Amino acid sequence: MQTRFLGASELAVSAIGLGCMGMSEFYGPSDDEVSLTVLHEAQALGVRMFDSADTYGHGHNEALLGRFLRGLAASAREQVVVATKFGIVRQPGEYGRRIDNSPGYIRAACEASLQRLRVERIGLYYCHRRDPAVPIEDVVGAMAELVQAGKVAQIGLSEVSAATLRRAVAVHPVAAVQSEYSLWQREVEAELLPCCAELGVSLVAYSPLGRAFLANNFQVENLAEDDFRRHNPRFQAEAAQANQRLVDALGGFAAARGCSHAQVALAWLLHKHPQLIAIPGARKLPHLRANAAATELALSAAEVAELDAMFDPAKVSGARYPDAGWAGIER
Repeated sequence: MQTRFLGASELAVSAIGLGCMGMSEFYGPSDDEVSLTVLHEAQALGVRMFDSADTYGHGHNEALLGRFLRGLAASAREQVVVATKFGIVRQPGEYGRRIDNSPGYIRAACEASLQRLRVERIGLYYCHRRDPAVPIEDVVGAMAELVQAGKVAQIGLSEVSAATLRRAVAVHPVAAVQSEYSLWQREVEAELLPCCAELGVSLVAYSPLGRAFLANNFQVENLAEDDFRRHNPRFQAEAAQANQRLVDALGGFAAARGCSHAQVALAWLLHKHPQLIAIPGARKLPHLRANAAATELALSAAEVAELDAMFDPAKVSGARYPDAGWAGIER
């Protein structure tokens, strides 16, 4: 497993981490004991970044990671970086949300996350979504106080613009920005990715496999009734059919190289930025192992360019979120 540093810090993480959201919510039913098996196997494979948020399962995901951490030997636990987030407030069973970035809420949310994770310090603490009514300087100032208090090691932002990132780093070092980035979602390439490179900030790519669509054999009709992808515009009818043609082309590229769709998609990302970290989700051991092996796949500049052209953003159909999902995302 390749190792990369978070921003300008000395905090080392794996180039491929593990997105844990699906172990608690949004992607249909899950099983805690199976999830714990996957988490321990990930650690054994060299995964060192585990991504969560207080809103995933309304605290369940953090509590699950807390159980995982307590099951590790002390030496192994010290190598694991848990990233979690604050800012999205939802009611149980509802997808709609409001955003809270007030300093008092940030402090209270951090304390609650520390208790659920059963740790004394959070490795990487993100502002999950931005409330434009609260100046980013106030948000980062409150997060900086958590660093000074020893409750947080590094801070990050999620789904912010390059302009917001520049304002943020003027207040306190930002280790990472998390944004959706994949072959079929490349908006960050215009401004945010170059800004991260300039400022020495890591880009953490979530949904790097297009919420599993890019991983092949995806059928919307096979999803659980409560799987949010059923209501995602990119997965609907004509959009899904158009996007499937792109996945078919990706399959031909992968087959010619003796690897999987997912491995190509992840390797492409890792070639995009030396400080990029991908956090695909995985709830099954074969998927986890295949994703981890993507760091072994080397792509030439010509192959990266071929994939760029294959997934030209103009060829991708459908929005990446339903209307309610855009709350707090800076575009």
